[in-house]
Amino acid sequence: MRPLFFVVALPLVASGCASTLPPDVIASGNLAASQVEVRPLRYSSPVSGYTHRVPVDPKPWRNQNDARAPEGDAS
Repeated sequence: MRPLFFVVALPLVASGCASTLPPDVIASGNLAASQVEVRPLRYSSPVSGYTHRVPVDPKPWRNQNDARAPEGDAS
């Protein structure tokens, strides 16, 4: 039981001692004064490409297969 306790406790203690500070990354220059090209946003309707479709009965599958079969296939 005691070795199992150390196996579980050691990673917990080691992770508690790890540094949680963010890395020292500083942006260079004055970003507020920089000239950045940004495209203007344009409204696009979420249903702009919608086409109304109604349910239809299935067509005979034999005719569908024969229409798409290669020309030389006479089975």
